[in-house]
Amino acid sequence: MQEALTNALRHARAARVRVTVARDGDTLDVRVADDGVGLPADPEADGGHGVAGMRERAALLRGELSLSTGPDGAGTVVRARLPLTEAR
Repeated sequence: MQEALTNALRHARAARVRVTVARDGDTLDVRVADDGVGLPADPEADGGHGVAGMRERAALLRGELSLSTGPDGAGTVVRARLPLTEAR
């Protein structure tokens, strides 16, 4: 969440950001949605390490990370789905 919020502030020029945290069974679903300028053509090749770092941290927790354009065609939605149970 911290990296997604930082990106919304520094890069997206967002006026609003909505953070949603929900539990779905044994999964934590975290979403950070902004109303900024949207995703670059290749968010992982923009010269920074933010997206790659978010993916790595999610993978370390056996989770997954996705990025998409906001539902109205503007802004960015960062979603992490993380298991709440330990690996066996």
